[in-house]
Amino acid sequence: MGSNATADRPPAVELVSDTVLDPSALFFVSYDGVVNNNSFQRDAILTHAGHQYATWYTGSRHAVVARRALDGGTWEHVVLPHRLRVDDSHNVISLGLSPLDGTLHVAMDTHDNRIFSVKSREGLTTRPREVPWDASAFGPVRRTLDGVDLGELTYPQFVVTPEGVLQLSYRTGCSGNGVNELAEYRDGTWRRLGAWSSATGDYTGPNGVVSTTRNMYLHGLDYDRRGRLHAAFTWREGDRRVLCADGGLANHDTGYVYSDDRGRTWRADTGAVVGTTGGEPVGVSSPGVLVDRLGPDRGLMNQESQAVDSTGTPHVVISYVPERFARCVSDYAAQRTRFARTFHLTRSAGTWTKREVPVPPGSTQRTKLVLDRADNAYLVMPGGRIVTAAAADGWTRWATAFTPTSFDAFGEVNVDTSRVAVDGVLSVQYQRKSTGATPSAIHVADFRLDVGSG
Repeated sequence: MGSNATADRPPAVELVSDTVLDPSALFFVSYDGVVNNNSFQRDAILTHAGHQYATWYTGSRHAVVARRALDGGTWEHVVLPHRLRVDDSHNVISLGLSPLDGTLHVAMDTHDNRIFSVKSREGLTTRPREVPWDASAFGPVRRTLDGVDLGELTYPQFVVTPEGVLQLSYRTGCSGNGVNELAEYRDGTWRRLGAWSSATGDYTGPNGVVSTTRNMYLHGLDYDRRGRLHAAFTWREGDRRVLCADGGLANHDTGYVYSDDRGRTWRADTGAVVGTTGGEPVGVSSPGVLVDRLGPDRGLMNQESQAVDSTGTPHVVISYVPERFARCVSDYAAQRTRFARTFHLTRSAGTWTKREVPVPPGSTQRTKLVLDRADNAYLVMPGGRIVTAAAADGWTRWATAFTPTSFDAFGEVNVDTSRVAVDGVLSVQYQRKSTGATPSAIHVADFRLDVGSG
């Protein structure tokens, strides 16, 4: 499939379908978000072996998993025997597929507590036309990862190695005082690999206050075609006194590390080893890990987005309030909605470049980054607006390719990055706005990317 995007024309998109997953999905707002669509879900919607999978909580608070065949099949639903316990938008559902044995893994309903997990029968995702898609295909809900106790955790996110080994990233501890850990699924068994980021060390804010604890928030965790694992991140300090005003976000800086041994050893951009999983972790003072320095008074958002292109080059999307609008973010919700701008960071010839995207998000919430097979970039902004840039001009010129007129979507959306490589279609999962605890419809909109490609 070629690309019509050129240095003179950013890539286009075409909306080809908009399907209702559930007319009455669970709706409530907490932490400015909804539990069915959050940037840190990995994944809420994904594609494998000619089928697409999606997950959400329905109006009864039950966890639901669904699938459809990409050749025009309708969505088939399975309601799992678990109901969301609390109204907390952190407690998302994440799906992971093991290509080696065809199991589907579900991690859910956790924010600083033990996980709720479900594993399917073998072959469910690798032989989708042979193994029945019904409740009997799924095992019981467990408070461990198939018998492995991970402790109290948040942000379970699945990722698959080039060999097809399923891994799980998660945080133990809490906001401002937590660490990132990895677990791995081999031969039908999960194994805890250990922590790879540190919560300790000294960080001195612009006002001279020293914070001694923090956590690393990941913008993503992605393998490239050569097997390198890329991780961009921001730090959040535990001591909010580093801020110019208490109403801000104690996030600062953009960091980047990579691993060439499936997450065991971590290196800075220079190639120097800066951490090992289960050993000496990556810390706030690790040399060479910061690729964009930014103080804690900019309302920098955590857990935005990243992607890796066909050459193995990392791309990162961040958003914050530039200093030209406010020197001190004292009300992050109001000021981010009015003043936040989105930035695209990428590396070329060993140097990182940051460019402002000239389309404001107009929201407190986060943008998702998708790269197509020609490495053109698509930013799916809050509400479902899509802004694009062409690889041909080095992603220097951004233009709005789609403005939703009928979505009426609430904030962040989920995207199926895995389907783009299969058929050039981007699936966007979104939920309609509602009020209070009134359920609303959750949809999947399908876009053909770079219209006219042949």
